[in-house]
Amino acid sequence: MILEVSSNLNDSQDVCCDAEEKEKMLHTCKMSSSAYKLSVAPEMDILEYSKKEWRGNTPVAKSMRKGYEAVARKFASIRQVRGDNYCALRATLFQALSQATQLPRWLQSEDFTMLPENLLSKYDWIKQWQLKEKPSRKTGEISDEIKEYLLLLKKKWKCVSDIKCPVEKQEACDELLKNEEEEYRLHEALKFLMLNTAIELYNDEKNRRRVPIFSLLLFACDTSISPCQLMHNHLNQIGHSGGLEQVEMFLLAYALQYTIQVYRLYKFSTDELITFHPSNPEEDWPVVTLITEDDRHYNILVRTCQETML
Repeated sequence: MILEVSSNLNDSQDVCCDAEEKEKMLHTCKMSSSAYKLSVAPEMDILEYSKKEWRGNTPVAKSMRKGYEAVARKFASIRQVRGDNYCALRATLFQALSQATQLPRWLQSEDFTMLPENLLSKYDWIKQWQLKEKPSRKTGEISDEIKEYLLLLKKKWKCVSDIKCPVEKQEACDELLKNEEEEYRLHEALKFLMLNTAIELYNDEKNRRRVPIFSLLLFACDTSISPCQLMHNHLNQIGHSGGLEQVEMFLLAYALQYTIQVYRLYKFSTDELITFHPSNPEEDWPVVTLITEDDRHYNILVRTCQETML
C-alpha cells in the first residue's frame, strides 16, 4: 500500500504541484499511513530505503539521502516501525528484546510485580492513570490491570532472552508484536515504569540527592512540575494523542536501564547527528540503536558493518 502511494505521487503529472510539495505529500503519507500490517517491518537495505522514501531533489531530500549514506557505513539494514504514537516505545522495546540474553536486574526484583500496589498506596492520584477505552477505573482494578501488564512484560522478556538462536530470537520478537492487545499492554507497562522512575528521581532531587540533568529539565517544565502533572499531561497522552518528547526518551532509558542511541538525520552535518540517552551512559547498560528523521517517528537500525568514521 505504501509503495503504491509513493509511486502514484511520483508519477503524477500535475503541473500545479511542484517537486517540493510532492515530496512533502509523500513524506506525510508515509508517516501517517495506517497501512502497515506489521508493527516492525522486515529488514531493508538502508540505501534502498533512502532512495524509495526521498526521491526529490529539494535540499531536504538531498540532505536526508546524505544522512542515510553516512549511516549505511555503520549499519546495513533498517526496519520500519509502525507510525503511531507508540513508535518510540515499540522501537526501543523491540531492539531491547531482540538482543536480550537475560532478564534485567530490575525485572528480577521480588517487588517488581507489587509496584502498582505500592505506588498507589502512596500516591492516590495514580488512580487517574489512563487505560485504553477505560477512562474511569477503581483503584484496585487499575492496580490489578497494570500488574498484569508488568507480569506480561516479564514473561515475554524471559521467553525471548531464553532463546539462543539469533534467527529464532528475531522470529519470536516479530511474533510478539503481531498481537495488538498484548503489544498495547507491553507499551503501557513501559509507561508505568517511566512513571515509577520519574517519582524516584523527583524524590531524590527533593531530598538533595544527585540526579541526572534531564530530570531537572523534566520537572522544570510548566506541564510537568511534579510526577502527578507528568502523568496527566504527558504519560497519559503517549500512545493516545502524542508520542515521546526528547526529555522523555531519557526517562525511558533510565526506566529500562538501557542506553538509547539515536541517529537524528535532520541534524546531519552537525555534532548532534548521534544522540545518546542518557548523555553519559552507564558502562554496563546495553545499547539499542534507533534512527529518526524528525524526533517524532523512530525506525530501527540493524546489522552493524565494519566500524567507519561518520
